[in-house]
Amino acid sequence: MVTLGSGEHQYETTGEDFGKLPADWTYKEATAVAVDSRDRVIVFNRGTHPIVVLDAEGTVLDAWGDGEFGNPHGVAIGPDDSIFCVDTVQHSVKQYSAAGRLLMSLRAEHPAREMSGDPFCRPCHLAVDPRNGELLVADGYSNARVHRYSPDGRHLASFGESGTGPGQFNVVHNVIVDPEGWIYVADRENQRIQVFDSEGRYEAQWNNLSRSACICRREGDQPLFYVGEYYGGIGSNRLGTNLGPRVSVLDARGEILARLGEQSYGDEPGRFYSPHGIDVDSHGNIYVAEVAFSEYGRSMDPPRELRSLQQLVPKSPA
Repeated sequence: MVTLGSGEHQYETTGEDFGKLPADWTYKEATAVAVDSRDRVIVFNRGTHPIVVLDAEGTVLDAWGDGEFGNPHGVAIGPDDSIFCVDTVQHSVKQYSAAGRLLMSLRAEHPAREMSGDPFCRPCHLAVDPRNGELLVADGYSNARVHRYSPDGRHLASFGESGTGPGQFNVVHNVIVDPEGWIYVADRENQRIQVFDSEGRYEAQWNNLSRSACICRREGDQPLFYVGEYYGGIGSNRLGTNLGPRVSVLDARGEILARLGEQSYGDEPGRFYSPHGIDVDSHGNIYVAEVAFSEYGRSMDPPRELRSLQQLVPKSPA
């Protein structure tokens, strides 16, 4: 085990893939991970089966979704434990029951024109508003918008535009909503988290991050936020430290409490490649879904066997 973090926020990891998959299965790339109300770990991936469901010990409980997706990207859990899957190639959001039955599909006949502001053009992720079940879709790879939908799929509103200023986006890669309705957007290439009120009005931004790809929140008297970050350098300074990839722990004001990972990308325990999705269970275990490389690392030799999903376990006090 390798210890990451500092102070009250220390975690242990083996650096190995989490999950006891059958010998002929692979995640290939785990693009997203979400934990439901029963602490079941839902892994959206590009491997043998698009959806793999695990318990907290890594035992496979279920797997489904074969042939239903073009390019798995984002996953989120609804208040009834339904599963929302976001596909960048199909330009779609699909809602499934916890058992894998398709309940709803949001998908235009043709994708929206790039940077038109219309839904969807290579959407990345989705959040469910816990107050009312409304859906917020991060339409980020070829758009710069967050779209709000009713639970039954009616488009209600959108906000955001391309740029680097407050309320503007440069790859809307991930989004979450807290119980008070505050919206937190991982504005990846602007290297920040932006915070909006429930109407999409800009409130604040959290900086001093690398390429912030994903975010999740752990509820409690003192909520914590976990941000997964890509490597923020270029190939020539890949030996630099504290540039990502890593996971940062923040409080509700956006103050950084701990950094999990100091070294550049690599497959040794305690290191990451590209944290692409993140969630936390009721015991405080963090699950980090990883893809092969960030764009800035694709010129490097890839690992022989990509690690796709890590579990970070809170370290017990000595």
